[in-house]
Amino acid sequence: MNYYQPQRFQVLPTVVKNLLIINGLFFLATMTFDRTFQIDLTRILGLHYIMASDFKPYQFVTYMFMHGGFAHILFNMFALWMFGNTLENVWGPRRFLIYYLVTGIGAGIVYLIWIHFQMSPEINQMNLFLETKNLDALASFTSSHTFRLNEYSGAIWSDFRIFQQNVRALSMNPDNLEAMQGAISFMASYKEFYLNQSVVVGASGAVYGILLAFGMLFPNTIIYLYFAIPIKAKYFVMIFGAFELFEGVMNRPGNNIAHFAHLGGMLFGYFLIRYWRKRRFY
Repeated sequence: MNYYQPQRFQVLPTVVKNLLIINGLFFLATMTFDRTFQIDLTRILGLHYIMASDFKPYQFVTYMFMHGGFAHILFNMFALWMFGNTLENVWGPRRFLIYYLVTGIGAGIVYLIWIHFQMSPEINQMNLFLETKNLDALASFTSSHTFRLNEYSGAIWSDFRIFQQNVRALSMNPDNLEAMQGAISFMASYKEFYLNQSVVVGASGAVYGILLAFGMLFPNTIIYLYFAIPIKAKYFVMIFGAFELFEGVMNRPGNNIAHFAHLGGMLFGYFLIRYWRKRRFY
């Protein structure tokens, strides 16, 4: 058996320490670039839907180091340190880093699969109208789709107001070519805008993978939920997994948490650990 035996237990081992530093630097850079240079690093480094014009393959890695706020990064980094230091001491830095990256990238893959099924019906409706220029297709889309636009959405907001006028004009006169051309032009622009709106950031997928690994390796270790309620690690992981699945399936309006990314990190972590055990890596 190839079992890593640490010479001493490090409270802040190498990989965990460097991940904490890198995440902190990315967080500071995000705020600095936004306030000083008006550059949105989330748009550049966050993971976009694969059909979006802003999607880049490197985002499968960079999105893990981006966070949406102080509470977001604080929770993730605390969990990374709390559970990751034990795993790195047991596995060693190389295997821990591989696990972290695999679960993080896996979380992104699962998220994109989920978001594809979420967005495909809307995209298909838009494509149908753009291809056929059929008013029934336009009416079907506008009646079922929620345009998440406001005065802070940029130039597309004023285009949306004109689009609404064109839709009303077409309802009164289907042969209004100018209104039809305006509606087609907006729909093409809105399709690109809509595709680029789905962005996921954060180390949560990898962190949930770490939680799963801790629960599998140390199932009977006591964890204090909310620093007060004692619970075994295996039940802790089960509760978090069930909660993420429930919230992901419910898909509540206004919920901006990528629950399926969390589940994706746990899923990839489970199969990687099973693979390592089968190969007797530990």
